[in-house]
Amino acid sequence: MRPTPRKALAASALTLAALAAVSLPATPVAAAPAAAPAAPPSGKAASASSVTPPDAGPAAAAACTPAQVVVNGGFESGASPWTQSSTSVITSRTGQTAHGGAAFAWLDGVGSTHTDSLSQSVTIPSGCAAATLTFWLHVDTAETTSSTAYDKLTAKIGTTTLATYSNLDKNTGYVRKSFDVSAFAGQTVSLAFTGAEDSSLQSSFVLDDIALDTSGDTVPPADSARTPAAPSYTVNLTGNTAGTVWTGHESATFTNASSTPLSEVYLRLWDNYHGTCSAMPITVGNVTGGTAGALSVACTALQITLAAPLAQGQSATIGFDLGITVPSGADRFGHDGAFAFIGNALPVLAVKDGAGWHLDPYTNNGESFYSLAADFKVVLDHPTSLLVPATGTSVDAAGSSGRTVTTATASKVRDFAWAAGPFSKISGTSAAGTAVNVYSVSGISSADAQSMLTTARTAVDAHAARFGAYPYGELDAVIDNNYWFGGMEYPGFVLDLVSTTALTHEIGHQWWYGIVGDDEYNSPWLDEAFTDYSTDLAQGKTGSGCWSSVSWASSAEKITDSMAYWDAHSSRYSTVVYGYGKCALHDLRRLIGDTAMAKLLKDYATSHWYGVSTTAEFKAAAQAATTTDLTSFWTTHRIDG
Repeated sequence: MRPTPRKALAASALTLAALAAVSLPATPVAAAPAAAPAAPPSGKAASASSVTPPDAGPAAAAACTPAQVVVNGGFESGASPWTQSSTSVITSRTGQTAHGGAAFAWLDGVGSTHTDSLSQSVTIPSGCAAATLTFWLHVDTAETTSSTAYDKLTAKIGTTTLATYSNLDKNTGYVRKSFDVSAFAGQTVSLAFTGAEDSSLQSSFVLDDIALDTSGDTVPPADSARTPAAPSYTVNLTGNTAGTVWTGHESATFTNASSTPLSEVYLRLWDNYHGTCSAMPITVGNVTGGTAGALSVACTALQITLAAPLAQGQSATIGFDLGITVPSGADRFGHDGAFAFIGNALPVLAVKDGAGWHLDPYTNNGESFYSLAADFKVVLDHPTSLLVPATGTSVDAAGSSGRTVTTATASKVRDFAWAAGPFSKISGTSAAGTAVNVYSVSGISSADAQSMLTTARTAVDAHAARFGAYPYGELDAVIDNNYWFGGMEYPGFVLDLVSTTALTHEIGHQWWYGIVGDDEYNSPWLDEAFTDYSTDLAQGKTGSGCWSSVSWASSAEKITDSMAYWDAHSSRYSTVVYGYGKCALHDLRRLIGDTAMAKLLKDYATSHWYGVSTTAEFKAAAQAATTTDLTSFWTTHRIDG
């Protein structure tokens, strides 16, 4: 999230628009990047949950370099490096449409005996525990049978058939297909699609946005200091006509990672900040798996005593009815006319670590959010007239009359957010293969929406190249120029003004706080300063001379101060945490060298992938990256911890 002008009014001249952009909770897929899980193939498509290639030995025990290994998966850069049976396979001609962008691959559709093929050689890095192939498929056909597969499309990796589709899988739009191909780690194999038609009646197999995401581990780093660990949330909600009231049920399964028995948990009901204890926007009732206690911290924390204490390694599930009422206002939790923005509304588990339970108050100046990487499955039943961009990967199905059921799944994310409204939507694919969607409220011009799509596609690739492959599948950006806060990030989902710098910043938060977590209340610099530094790098800015403008307001003012300090000195928050923080990182880069700094941050992200970062850990990693004693550097730049 970036600071509002009225909050930044008293900030020093260093707080330029380029610094703006604060963060809200970001969330996640595998312990180095991995794609979000998708719905299984529909119809008669035979998907493999785990594909074992012939004669495939175990993957080499090397460190995984997260990557998206399909090149030009959206076909926006011409044919290379694809091999196609004819120059008409990769096309943008009329008769079919792209899933994102303008180009697509159109196999068959001739209506006589015909075969088309499309292939690319891909290398899946060694040591990667997770590798997920995804693609979007549209099938239309003139065949009228409901029982015979006359025309077929076969998807293969190496010599292994992943699935076969046919005229029986016809659909009115694209359907996302997903396959676990982790068994091919360390191999170079052909990814191939072959379509074959019989002698009459055309079937068209249209492919777009093909990606193969790899990552290291599939779970966050082991961390017995923080519990409850490995949360998994299942949510079913029904929305009203306007998308401003949601009711249903949520359950949370978790494990005690600590050697100390866990007898209670706390739910953070963050958005009760936006109401009162007598009129709460977030209501929880009918708790199962434990006993609800009193609300505390201005009704943003709910204690639940577990049915029985959990020993280390034991798991439990709690469940509860949930009600969400979105207040008026263009806020990260609010509705701007017909458009609702629903961030931080789902109750999530508070974290207990060596300092005890973290039950910090909500701050509107920045963020208070501190959560562990979790899995979410969220089912949203809503009017078909409303689009619902959300964290993770979404699949729509027909609901009752005039309604749609959207199922969104996300892995290893710290939070889940969505929006609801009659948005205008445009889509595209980044050069590295990330699907990007821009949702605009009324009043945003098509040119501005297109500009934000271009920015998002460029930014996600720029950050991924520096810090590790983007792991959340698709990326949704919701654009509204009425946001007082400028921009706000959630996993795979951001809110933003029409601003290239702000959107590049919010997308940078996918790595700093989303993938590499931190305690945002006590260490806000770990996500804001790192994200603003990343934004500078993505925009080719060097921060030359910016530290020379530093002027401390008092001896107590430090880059590493907590939100408790910044709420008491709000006019200095953006200046110091964003501005001085990123300048300190630029200075560190100049001190240890560009190459060492680039390696430091990429290695640091990999080692903390889906984990939690602390200032002390970053300082130790930086010191290990150079022979220069950094003691005086930390003192000069007021980086304590």
